[in-house]
Amino acid sequence: MTLLILGLILFLAPHSVRIVADAWRGAQVARIGLPAWKGLYSAVSIVGLALIVWGYGIARTAPIDVWNPPVFTRHLASLFTLAAFVLLVAAYVPRNRIKAAIGHPMVAGVKLWAFAHLLANGTVADLLLFGSFLVWAILDFRSARRRDRSVGAARAGVSLDASPSLAADVVVVLVGIGVWALFAFQLHGWLFGVRPFG
Repeated sequence: MTLLILGLILFLAPHSVRIVADAWRGAQVARIGLPAWKGLYSAVSIVGLALIVWGYGIARTAPIDVWNPPVFTRHLASLFTLAAFVLLVAAYVPRNRIKAAIGHPMVAGVKLWAFAHLLANGTVADLLLFGSFLVWAILDFRSARRRDRSVGAARAGVSLDASPSLAADVVVVLVGIGVWALFAFQLHGWLFGVRPFG
């Protein structure tokens, strides 16, 4: 469990700088430059992610149950995870209505993904992993919306001059569903040893 906790700290700490110290972050970027900041940020995050995967894998070999989720929570988790994948894709496709409506679809997607996995899993490691990501996503979303309001933007990354595109909306939904299906039916079992659909 120690490796998992260390990994969560190393991964979520750099991702939380804008939540707790946005002005300090701006000062550091000005001091060392954006490329150096992104390099340092990425290096710490990669180490953290590797420790999360390693630590979670070890914790799963000797699980400590907190509760036993009913079977229907797996179906809910699959539905919520599908929506999470669509939100993640929406973060990268310009001029889609989902991004225009939500503003920060990637963070919203992480929030939904974490909540879905909390529903369907009940060990201490699950609560630690997915609970940490859920709390981070809630705080990050609030912080991002506060920054939007401070600069007078209704939503981040959405130009008021850019009209929504139906083609972009279709791409977001179809790619999101496709990636979700690939992950749910193939990659999830291969990467994590758990097949959501048996």
